[in-house]
Amino acid sequence: MKTITGILLVMLMHSALVDSAKAQDRKAALVPLPSVDDFTRGENGWALGLGLSVEYEAAYEGSDEYDFEVDLAGAVQWRRGDNIFYWAGETLGWRGLRSEIWLLDAAVGFDEGREESDSDDGHLDGLGDGDEGVEFVLQARRAFDADWRYWLDGRVVAGENGTLGLLAVGRRFGDQTDGTGHEIAIAVVFHDSDYANTDFGINAEQSAASGLDETNLGGGFRSIGLNYNYRQYIAEKWQIFGEVVYEHYSSDIQDSPITRSDYEAEVGIGFIYVF
Repeated sequence: MKTITGILLVMLMHSALVDSAKAQDRKAALVPLPSVDDFTRGENGWALGLGLSVEYEAAYEGSDEYDFEVDLAGAVQWRRGDNIFYWAGETLGWRGLRSEIWLLDAAVGFDEGREESDSDDGHLDGLGDGDEGVEFVLQARRAFDADWRYWLDGRVVAGENGTLGLLAVGRRFGDQTDGTGHEIAIAVVFHDSDYANTDFGINAEQSAASGLDETNLGGGFRSIGLNYNYRQYIAEKWQIFGEVVYEHYSSDIQDSPITRSDYEAEVGIGFIYVF
């Protein structure tokens, strides 16, 4: 009887270890970065993560007015090997892993533009609503090694309102392979004159209507920023995630009459259910 019981215990322990290993394999992310959501658990086919986030953020670029905003979070994803196609909010894209150290991403999204009513204090009165437009995003991240402990990031955003570029370096904390843990990055941002004037420029018509000085900005250095990401499973299918963003503007942007603060900050937290 003791022998049979021992055999059964060994079989149960072995089964539990196998199940645990399979669960870990299912949770293997395309890259183990908290800033890159992956709901596929390492499996090919469809995946869905859906939840809500609460963000405390500026009312518009350069604003000193802050408020809470509740948004949907998550994405619909389809994975085939080292490629994931995704639909997240107003963005449709693809990302793929190459040679274990390159993450490439291409997406098309929609920029809603700024509205005059975004300022409750009337700081945008007379400027009118900004133009809506389609944006194309190309991104490449390169890890220094296969575990993605340190990485470099380059990104270009181009659309009807101009072009923005970003260069960043980041570090991942923790040993998880499922995309959870902590991550921090420092970024330098550049833009062309069209992009700069979309957010911070004032043409002659806007100047006459608002009483603000006419402002025409050139392209170049926009800001330096810090980004922190956190993601963790709190149950088998529930994730909690958070983000802190700080962006310090260049002197040219600070001189714009639209800019009422030298920096912009954002704090967000949310929950996602992975189906």
